[in-house]
Amino acid sequence: MSAVFIHRLRVTYADCTLGNHVYYARYLDFLEAARGELFRQLGRTFLQWQETGVIFPVLEVQMRYRGAARYDDEVVIEVWPTLMERVRLNFAYRITTPGDRLLLEAETNHVCTNLTDKPQRLPQELVSSLTPYLRG
Repeated sequence: MSAVFIHRLRVTYADCTLGNHVYYARYLDFLEAARGELFRQLGRTFLQWQETGVIFPVLEVQMRYRGAARYDDEVVIEVWPTLMERVRLNFAYRITTPGDRLLLEAETNHVCTNLTDKPQRLPQELVSSLTPYLRG
């Protein structure tokens, strides 16, 4: 079985609506935070990749809401790559409570480009470091 990267965070008051549930768009920030921490664990932050002339813009996002997180809840974000082909890099996510109540399932699809948006091959270093997490 493939490894899964896990990132935990606590919902802030700023993440919530007046109804005290996480505003739907804030989940994108949660996904970004988890993906960023995965890259950090693999040895390079997004900024360090950018400094080498490589970025990973999002092409598409899909999110399926299954439950509500509220202020001060701890959430568990699981992230793993599902596709690494030439210039394409896709990730899947699950956000749950520590008790494994499912809150959200999501996918983000990325393209690898240089700083002028020209597609380029995924760096072999990144592909090698993400391979233990790959699930199709």
